[in-house]
Amino acid sequence: MALALILAAGRGERLGFDSPKALVGLAGRPLVNWSVSTLRDVGGIDRIVVAMPSEDAPGKRQGTFIEGSSPVVVLVAGGETRSESVRMALAAAGPGDPVLVHDAARPLLTVELVRRTLAALAEDDSLDAAIAAVPVADTIKRVGDDGVVSETLDRSALWAVQTPQVFRRSALERALDVPAEVLAQATDDAWLVERLGGRVAVVPADGENLKITTPLDLALAELLIARRPD
Repeated sequence: MALALILAAGRGERLGFDSPKALVGLAGRPLVNWSVSTLRDVGGIDRIVVAMPSEDAPGKRQGTFIEGSSPVVVLVAGGETRSESVRMALAAAGPGDPVLVHDAARPLLTVELVRRTLAALAEDDSLDAAIAAVPVADTIKRVGDDGVVSETLDRSALWAVQTPQVFRRSALERALDVPAEVLAQATDDAWLVERLGGRVAVVPADGENLKITTPLDLALAELLIARRPD
């Protein structure tokens, strides 16, 4: 059975909140609850572990996060960096393979995208991971420290990476077994697998799987949710 790790240790300062971003309200529910609910509807996921800021996870908050149907959802303390939170959540998760990693800041996750990402890994034994991503639509330029363009990149081969990202557990554990300074460089966990020579496939996603970073993102997510069928 698969495991799901939800990264929810980020703060909400850029959203204008002093609470964890994952607890910011979206259409009447905390951000993190949207991802939890979707993952519960996928089927085949045995446990969901949510990595929260360390001050919010221990004590009265630690343990079952959302009562009710299986799979059980538990809170653990996250780390100082994204991939450190993944390592801590995976260590607390118990047995399970593959491992799905998702950002709580992407609350519009769909069951269909999760299933396609899991299937991409399951159907190709040569892969170490499968990750959701979208083709880059904008022209991308490399700019030097002086603010002058040095290169225009060919966007036909460029993809903007999202989550979920699904890993074979052994590959993810090897990738995470590195010093803290290496973990701190990772803006996504697939990079850690790639740097060890792992094979990572892209699963096409869509723009609605947006990341909540600013108040504008939050407002757009509210509009997209309002458009969804009941």
